[in-house]
Amino acid sequence: GTPGILNSITDVCGVEVEQLALIEDSEQPSTDPKPIRTEQQTFGAWYSLNGNEEMTRMTWLEKSGFLAPIIAITNRHSIRTVRDAAIQWITQQSTGSVVSDDDYCPLSLPVVAETWDGFLNDINGFHVQPQHLFDAIRSASSDQIAEGNVGGGTGMVTHEFKGGIGTSSRKHGEYTVGVLVQSNYGRRYQLTIADVPIGEEMLDELLASSWTRTTN
Repeated sequence: GTPGILNSITDVCGVEVEQLALIEDSEQPSTDPKPIRTEQQTFGAWYSLNGNEEMTRMTWLEKSGFLAPIIAITNRHSIRTVRDAAIQWITQQSTGSVVSDDDYCPLSLPVVAETWDGFLNDINGFHVQPQHLFDAIRSASSDQIAEGNVGGGTGMVTHEFKGGIGTSSRKHGEYTVGVLVQSNYGRRYQLTIADVPIGEEMLDELLASSWTRTTN
């Protein structure tokens, strides 16, 4: 297929994204939640790469095959905060409207995923608060998404190099497929490009690992 107009997940009709990072007067940033909004329920599925991750709504997603209108990504220690905030936001939007039994489960089970960014983020500072998600949802848009060392990508490490976040899209006939990748995995020796194990040639003595952190 060919790239969409923005070559971004927001090329998919009805998808809006916002990303934030809290960077204060400290040595480490704190990554804020990154919400993705859709106009309606969409089909979805999940897959566990290595078993060392968490995501809410997994059981219902597997049973129903539907995503929630809001999908959020945050750091591992802020999942509950962001999940509760997402439920609160959806509930507030539903005030005064009739919510049927069929609507109840999707409203109560938002999708909140995580990445562990403890090498570069003050993950134990618990800086993420509900208002951060509310602000991000309100400012979500279908515009071009910033990529790299922004939002949730601020704390990412890939193959012991600085990681980040990226997006792309492809059109095939009447369909548009969008992806959002927050890269956070891998030892350096595992880095392979075009079947060439170049990571084995990049020694820590020459290129310091992003996993290295000085502790007091």
